[in-house]
Amino acid sequence: MNVLVLSGGPRKHGRSAIAAKCIAENHKTDLIDLSQFALPLFTGEESQAADSQVKKLKEAAEKADGFVLLSPEYHGGIAGALKNALDFLNSGYFAQKPVALVSVAGGGKGGINTLNQMRTIMRALYANTIAKQLVLDPHCFDMEAKALNAEPAGLVNELMDELALYLEISKQIKKP
Repeated sequence: MNVLVLSGGPRKHGRSAIAAKCIAENHKTDLIDLSQFALPLFTGEESQAADSQVKKLKEAAEKADGFVLLSPEYHGGIAGALKNALDFLNSGYFAQKPVALVSVAGGGKGGINTLNQMRTIMRALYANTIAKQLVLDPHCFDMEAKALNAEPAGLVNELMDELALYLEISKQIKKP
């Protein structure tokens, strides 16, 4: 099964990028890290479909059987970079596909607003967002090693196991 990890954090060395890279490497998924991916600002103009980065995003989303979305929580919501990327994709890329959600929070407020906003957007795109979701706070990271600490890495593994279960169910349902 082909999973696309879409990291919505705009910081090249931020915690969202670290978590997304860990997921992609440990679970053999594709990765689009929006901090390294120069998408134009979505305007809705048809001419944007010819942009090479837009084409790469759409190609990756098209071949994905499921997704992991990550976003830092900024001012009580998802990062603009992730929302911008999602605006380029319509329900045809997400409908009936399993999606796992991860919020990377700064601590204190918990990241739940980001999870709720991602879940609402995925509902609008007819995705099957799985129940299990994660908030990764600063204490979850080893910033020197650019890695997740052991306990949160275990939680990510549990999330990915649940996503794999939903991917398998989705595959069974789609059989001819």
